[in-house]
Amino acid sequence: MKQKIIAWKTPATLLSSLSIAGIGDFIYLIAINIIVYQMTGSAAAVAGLWVISPLTNVATKFWTGSFIDYRSKKKIMLVTFFLRAAFISLIPFAPNLLAIYAILVLLSIAKSFFGPASMTYVTMLVAPHKRKRFNSLRSFASSGAFIIGPAIGGALILMTNISLTLWINASFFLIAALVLAFLSETEKLHQKKIPALTFSQVVKDFTVVLDFMAEKKYVTVIYMSFLAVMLFSFAMDVQEVVFIQEVIGLSEVDYSLLISITGIGSVSGALLLSVFANKISIRKMIVTGLLMMTTGYVIYAFSWSFASVTVGFVILGFFNVFLNAGIATFYQNNVPVSIMGRVTSIFGLIQSIFQIFFILAIGFLADWISLKLTIGSLAVIMLITALLYSIAVLNPKQSEWYEEEEEEIKEKFA
Repeated sequence: MKQKIIAWKTPATLLSSLSIAGIGDFIYLIAINIIVYQMTGSAAAVAGLWVISPLTNVATKFWTGSFIDYRSKKKIMLVTFFLRAAFISLIPFAPNLLAIYAILVLLSIAKSFFGPASMTYVTMLVAPHKRKRFNSLRSFASSGAFIIGPAIGGALILMTNISLTLWINASFFLIAALVLAFLSETEKLHQKKIPALTFSQVVKDFTVVLDFMAEKKYVTVIYMSFLAVMLFSFAMDVQEVVFIQEVIGLSEVDYSLLISITGIGSVSGALLLSVFANKISIRKMIVTGLLMMTTGYVIYAFSWSFASVTVGFVILGFFNVFLNAGIATFYQNNVPVSIMGRVTSIFGLIQSIFQIFFILAIGFLADWISLKLTIGSLAVIMLITALLYSIAVLNPKQSEWYEEEEEEIKEKFA
């Protein structure tokens, strides 16, 4: 028992740091939406927050991987935590909307480094045979942050004000950095020759990613298809507030309650998964999670009442954690850590380009046709795509990518 506790000490510390930062993200999300709306009174200005991150990713993701893979992932994560704390602290001093947007761009740049660096650091720090359990616990922590973060943010705003809330919010990232500082380095950087971040180096690294995609076609297709399916989810989420209020006819209070119920569903699913993670195969986690989550979106898209929307939200919240934990483990087990930063960044670049396209297209279709028909069509297409995706995942000829024996995994990633 003591050995098990010691073995989990390092992953638990990492999980604590990521969880604290996750709560900070959700407090920030509530606060920034409110401060932009108070400043402008414009729904369009608030909607503009959705496109900042994808646009920033398009400008940065093609070179961030080249920076990350040759440097300390832990130090990059620490720096991004400190930068996020600093930039969030500056928001209350912003004199106008343009200044706020400029700060948000800087925050998005920091997060564009954090994502690939944290994915690689987790993969290097957590032993292969512990990844399913770790990713399940991380889903549990993320789901908890989904509930706790907005609750803390709302309470702080009611008890104090937006400025103080943002400064307290910044402290969460400082605490996350402090916890992360206790962890060890995962690489001997002094033995590496770090290339300069030049255009030719970026092109060379991009070629490395293309070579990986050509060599590991199945891994590429599965992960890229997952990102494609999730674009439908993203597109529906963008119009969620409008759809629930204007099409279904619910109030803002109803919507807030639905979000809380979805969070409770996510926490319940993550808690169950964290207990039984090692008894569920990666393929079952991915397929069950995707099909049931998509079913939840279909129920939501064709809902007519608070009760029907609740059923859809609980289902998609509960099973979303299965999908995320499964695909994260699949990705970590099949992408070499030596190029994971570059691969993750390029995949993120492709995803962001399509996110921008989807945001614009869905907004246009909702005005041109109708929001109800648009959301319904997206849900049906997402379900069909999910079925085809599940067939590819369950293909018995590709089982080698999912069900390796524990000792074989240890040898492969030693």
